[in-house]
Amino acid sequence: MKKKETFSIFPKRYGLFPYVFLIYLGMPATLVIQNEIGLKRILGLIIVLIFAVSYRQMYFKAGKKSFDSWLALQLIIIFFMSLVYDFNFLFLGFFSTYFIGSYTEQKKFFRAYIALCLAVIIPLLYLYFTVSFSLIFIFLYLLVMLSSPFGIRSMIQRRNLKEQLNEANEQIQQLIKREERIRIARDLHDTLGHTLSLLTLKSELVGKLIEKNPERARLEAKEMERTSRSALKQVRELVTDMRAITVAEELNEAKLILTAACIELYVEGDVDLPDVPSLTQNILSMCLREGVTNVVKHSQASHCKISSKAVAGHVLITIIDDGVGLTNTINKGNGLKGIEERLSLIEGRLILTSSQLGTELTFQVPIIVKQLKEGVAL
Repeated sequence: MKKKETFSIFPKRYGLFPYVFLIYLGMPATLVIQNEIGLKRILGLIIVLIFAVSYRQMYFKAGKKSFDSWLALQLIIIFFMSLVYDFNFLFLGFFSTYFIGSYTEQKKFFRAYIALCLAVIIPLLYLYFTVSFSLIFIFLYLLVMLSSPFGIRSMIQRRNLKEQLNEANEQIQQLIKREERIRIARDLHDTLGHTLSLLTLKSELVGKLIEKNPERARLEAKEMERTSRSALKQVRELVTDMRAITVAEELNEAKLILTAACIELYVEGDVDLPDVPSLTQNILSMCLREGVTNVVKHSQASHCKISSKAVAGHVLITIIDDGVGLTNTINKGNGLKGIEERLSLIEGRLILTSSQLGTELTFQVPIIVKQLKEGVAL
């Protein structure tokens, strides 16, 4: 059910500010009552009331088409009342300065500002030459009035900019949360996918050995228990805040799962990667884990070689298996897409080669090696 809207004189978001200015409308009403009689007094009071209504409406019509019409009505009233009733009605222009300053479009702002200048200067000059009063008396007030729209516009622009900045910060926070959820989902896929694949292989092996070789089955079950505890530890580390994993550490884990899958592992090159930052090593480790998981799950290989080397400002980690290859290298699964996304974070790329003789995955990541020679960094 739609909530019934309650009547309010001014929007609540403006606080007491509109009410303070509303008090000053008592002055022109007093001028009309004191200086006019008969029909002219009644007409003057009606016009003052219409001005008050326009003042209220402009708070509610901000940003709408009717806003211009209400402002034009105010300026017409100022022009008419200052000529026909009293020159002090020129000071009603202070009511309009706030609304003129609220224009965000420069064209509309200057158009409204010129209209204000005409509405107060023309009657002022006319009265000066016909009634002959001292212009100095109201010069300072007129100067403040005509400069106010610029100050108000600047103030409103700063306020709007602050609001936009707050909104942008909120959006950034939402994007960070979303990206963090995606990251956690990807890491869970890489971490648990690796471990669950190992557990699946061992459970199949236990099922086959439970009658033929009960002792071997018991040992494999113990190994499954150790692996599951390791998975629980990995999940805890992931939830708290993933620690940096080196490529060398990940290779030890890769050896376990490949051995369980009866795939012989060969390692070549320097796997310590001393010149590679911890963040880059962490991402490479997760990519390596996903690559090994794919070898176990899809390759049907009997041998796997992992090599690491640095070439021309890049570090290359290659996984080669002698399996059946990928049937379709274009439609990549979530695992390979995850590798590409991770590598893109550090300006790296995935090079994939596949044939009936096996698959080769290469992770290529740029590295910056700083050398000091005679006190100069090269």
